[in-house]
Amino acid sequence: MSNEDQGPGRGEGQGQLKGLKVVEFAHVVAGPLAGSMLADQGADVVHVEPPGAGDAARAMGPKKDGQPLWFKVAGRNKRSVTLDLHQESGRELAQRLVAWADVVIVTLRNGRLRSWGLDWESVHRVNPKAVLLQISGFGATSSRADEPGFGKVGEARSGVVHLTGFADTPPVHTGFSHGDAVTGLMGAYAVLAALHRRDNDPDFDGEWIDLALFEPLFRLVEWQVIVHDQLGTVPERTGNQLAVAPAAVINTYQSRDDEWITVTSATLRSVRNVAVLLGHDEADFATTEQQFAGRAQLDEGLRAWVAERTAAECLEAFARAEVVASRVFSAADIATDPVYAEREDIVTVDDADLGPVRMQSVIPHFRQRPGAVWRTGPALGQDNALVYREWLGLGEEELTDLEKHGVV
Repeated sequence: MSNEDQGPGRGEGQGQLKGLKVVEFAHVVAGPLAGSMLADQGADVVHVEPPGAGDAARAMGPKKDGQPLWFKVAGRNKRSVTLDLHQESGRELAQRLVAWADVVIVTLRNGRLRSWGLDWESVHRVNPKAVLLQISGFGATSSRADEPGFGKVGEARSGVVHLTGFADTPPVHTGFSHGDAVTGLMGAYAVLAALHRRDNDPDFDGEWIDLALFEPLFRLVEWQVIVHDQLGTVPERTGNQLAVAPAAVINTYQSRDDEWITVTSATLRSVRNVAVLLGHDEADFATTEQQFAGRAQLDEGLRAWVAERTAAECLEAFARAEVVASRVFSAADIATDPVYAEREDIVTVDDADLGPVRMQSVIPHFRQRPGAVWRTGPALGQDNALVYREWLGLGEEELTDLEKHGVV
């Protein structure tokens, strides 16, 4: 595949969302990831960046030969245009992008959105049918609406970090942009929900999705509010076990050859399988109450059992006993794993700077009309001519004047 511009049917526009038009005034991770989910399924996504440096995400993470690697994935399947929103003519052009789009994604603070005409009232006035996804640190309706926010603060506020780590040790953030990423994913889901209503409600009058960075993870820890409300307890860190678990067995264990293996359960049968493997009487672990009463016994037994065997021996025995387990995968393990290969979860894409690069394929998989990765993250402003001339209809003289004044 090539990341050069391609005509219709030669790469872009594949997937479930062909024909959907999205413009994102959003940088770094959360907002752009929501756009990425839509772009992977064929939406035309225009990523608006300031002239010069562009999105700060272009400089994030490791580099090879001076080329940042992260943005090659984060910006894939999108169109990059440059636009200086500090200039009045830039803000006027932004309004034309809003009028063109079905979906507008913004991550600027409330005050800046208002001054640049990208707040809900302005977007709705320009394009009454548009869906606006607004992502911010604390939500547009809170007293902290104008404060900056990043994903790690969202993680901390959600309750997730309080639960992550071992007892009597500091709380731990996960090893990637967890809060941003989950917010992007929920944002894409919310956009599609709004678009469903647009397509089925003749009285659809646009939609404003107001999403704070702490809210998606907060929603996903389903039990924390009701447990605190009804029992008055505050779940604490329990290492690789869970403070509130679906079943009695979950932890990581180190094998004789120093591999780490996760063993988990979610049903009465799955816990009984562990007990039988360890030589216990199945009748002693027949009920939920018995299983949780014997939780420490099973955990200690598994730790000793795994430590006496190689990882391969453990996994073979677990499979025979129908105990659900896996090695803890590194990136190197993922790259060589046969199941990832069978699922075609990693694809190779040609990049203008680096040549062939491997990255995640479009996930989830659709079998009837799958999405595709047709380009890596584009060069800054690579699509100015396509978007401004062909999609918005700007004349040659107008675009030349905007370029002359540094607006694009």
